[in-house]
Formats: sequence, structure tokens, C-alpha cells
Amino acid sequence: MDTSHEPEEARLSGRLNWLRAGVLGANDGIVSVAALVVGVAAATPENDVAILTAGIAALAAGALSMGVGEFVSVSSQRDAEKAQLARERRWHDERPEWELEQLARLNMETGMSEQTAIVAAREQTAKDPLAIHALMHLGIDPDELVSPVHAGIASLISFLVGGIVPVLLIVLVAPAWQVPTTAAAVVVMLAATGTLSARLAHSPYPRAIARNVLGGSLALAITYGIGAAVGVAV
Repeated sequence: MDTSHEPEEARLSGRLNWLRAGVLGANDGIVSVAALVVGVAAATPENDVAILTAGIAALAAGALSMGVGEFVSVSSQRDAEKAQLARERRWHDERPEWELEQLARLNMETGMSEQTAIVAAREQTAKDPLAIHALMHLGIDPDELVSPVHAGIASLISFLVGGIVPVLLIVLVAPAWQVPTTAAAVVVMLAATGTLSARLAHSPYPRAIARNVLGGSLALAITYGIGAAVGVAV
């Protein structure tokens, strides 16, 4: 059997968590920063200083919030997984026969006969009892625990990458074209992140792209309306 692809698949599996975190961070950066600068531009047209200040503040606050939030969330998940693994390890020490029977039952649920399931459970337990029980019983691979640091850094950097484009466009483009140019760029970027997220999830591309673009466009429209209303009122 050809197993030459297995190392690459293992590396890809290990990267999926922070890749997803990166896509989410970029998407959030695009929408939240663009919505803010468009709203400020609508309220204070031609005031590049106010727009740039708001954009930089949104970039810094959003990136830090995204990075810290992802780190805390993934840390909590990792702590829970470690606690489950510790409990599974303790059970193996205290009641190995019961754990063997449980693994045999789990094997039977996959379609094995009772005799085959028992033989398989013994062979699996002999090789690495904790790993096979964690995978079959808990759905956890002890060698593939999520990394809070990777997820946090990926979210922070991707937020900055996604959010910097609207900030640059809104201050570099002529005032009359600030909002439409930024909106057009946001649509293109959201289509790109939607495509990437669909590829990672192996889901239909049109649905992911439409969801991203429609949601982001709605956010821009609402914040632009609020900014325009505030600008008129003030």
C-alpha cells in the first residue's frame, strides 16, 4: 500500500486549525475595518485625518482583540482536551479490562463482528492504548492538539492583512471615490476569503462566496447609512 502521502496529510491536518483561524481573522478584518472607515467617511467626508485615525485604531484594537480572543478560546479547548486525556489515562490504569471491552464495542459500531472487534481492540491497545481510546471514544488525537499560540498569531496577523487594505484605499483615493472604491475592493476580498474557506471545508463555493459578500455588503451599507445620518445631524 502506498503511504507516501501520509506525512503531507498529517502536516496539513495539523495546519487546518490555524488556517481556519487565519481565514476568520482576515474576514473579520476586512468587514469590521472597512465598515468603520466607510461610516466615518460618510460622517466626515474629505476629513482624511479622522478617517485614517479611525482606521488605525480599528486595526490595532481589532487585531489585538482577535488574537487574544482566539488564544483564550483555543487554550480553553486544549485544556479541556488535556483533562479528558488525563482522565482516560487514569481509567486505563484503574480498569484496563473495562476499557478493552469499551474499545471492542466501539469497534463493533463500525461494522466489525464481536470476535473481530475483540481481536482488533487487543491489537490496538497493545500498540498505544491511550491514543486509540482517545481517538475512538473522545474524538481526540493526542498528537494533534490545537495550538493556542498558532491560532492567536494567525488571527492577529490575518486581521491586520485583511483590514489594512480598506484603510489604505479610503485615504489614498480621491474623496468622491473613497466609498465606492473601498466597497468594490471589499467585495473582491470577501469573495477571495469565501473561496478559501470553502476550499478548506470542502463545501460548495457559490454558497460560501455569496454568504461572505452579502454579509459584508450589508455591514458596509448599514454603517455608511449611520455615518451619513450622524454627519447630517451634526
